[in-house]
Amino acid sequence: MSTTASESFVKVLAESSTLNSVPSEFTYVNDSKGSYSDSIPIVDFSLLTSAIPDQRSKALHQLALACQEWGFFVLINHGIPETLLKAIIDTSLEFFELPDEDKKRYEAKSPSDPIKSGTGSVINISNHRIHLWRDFVKSYVHPDFHCPDKPQTLRDILLEFSEKSRSVARKLLQGIGENLELEEGYINEALQLDSCFQLYAANYYPPCPEPDQAIGLPPHTDHGLLTFLIHNGVAGLQIQHNGEWFNTNSPQNSILVNTADHLEIFSNGRYKSVKHRAVVNSQATRISVVVANGAAPDAIVGPAAPLVERDGRALYRPMKFIEYVETMLSNRLHQKGNLECLKIEDDE
Repeated sequence: MSTTASESFVKVLAESSTLNSVPSEFTYVNDSKGSYSDSIPIVDFSLLTSAIPDQRSKALHQLALACQEWGFFVLINHGIPETLLKAIIDTSLEFFELPDEDKKRYEAKSPSDPIKSGTGSVINISNHRIHLWRDFVKSYVHPDFHCPDKPQTLRDILLEFSEKSRSVARKLLQGIGENLELEEGYINEALQLDSCFQLYAANYYPPCPEPDQAIGLPPHTDHGLLTFLIHNGVAGLQIQHNGEWFNTNSPQNSILVNTADHLEIFSNGRYKSVKHRAVVNSQATRISVVVANGAAPDAIVGPAAPLVERDGRALYRPMKFIEYVETMLSNRLHQKGNLECLKIEDDE
């Protein structure tokens, strides 16, 4: 059976009984091994929202260190019900199990399509197109809510999950504003968080016969302020720290959070947008559900004025948030990323 990625979804290819090696259009040679670290930060959300000052200040300190040193943390006791986390994973899986024609309705025509589905590919250094070992569905869920028609249960579950995620993100950003010594409400106003852009993405990574010859998602950073990720218990997210790749282990019902490009820009470089990747395995299907939390689509995001004043200069150029997102969604792997393009060199 010769199923090319352009004809079908990776799920179909992976389920072929004759598949015993990675087809050439998927070949992305990588060392998918990651180290383990017991120092990956954990932030306890219930302490961050505590009325007891000592507990709250301890949690704020943990949050500050996580954003400065790792750009990543495991969020526990966040208050989003376990049943809802399970439901969004399960209904996302149902989407991937739909007939191909239902999923192909959402094949992306342009980066600004509010719902997109497909397999995805990247252009490598040698200018070859490489298909990724994953299927995906993405939809814009705020300020306007978009959702695939099927499975029918997805709409209500996604609506609730995105609302609860937004609430958690707002409280984290409030803590980040305090840590950056910004006036209360400054972040909300500067980034117009009432109309914040929010994107849902679900990824399906089927077992791969040669995990070191394919990639789920190559190293990248995210647009937005904070990215939330949950998964079905199968590991695969790796983050880069001090040039080394680390596996992320997370307790059940926790949320993996990484600081993204716009938080690096807004903090004038104090917090770094962390590179991460999704590696595949030969044993089990991995499902991940991601919520990217950003500024309002029309917000012009640049370094916060009080931080520029403190630092003496801005390290990044401002850019309208939605323009950043859409140029990033259409970007190539080997070209300079948006974040690099917005950095202001010392001699400018």
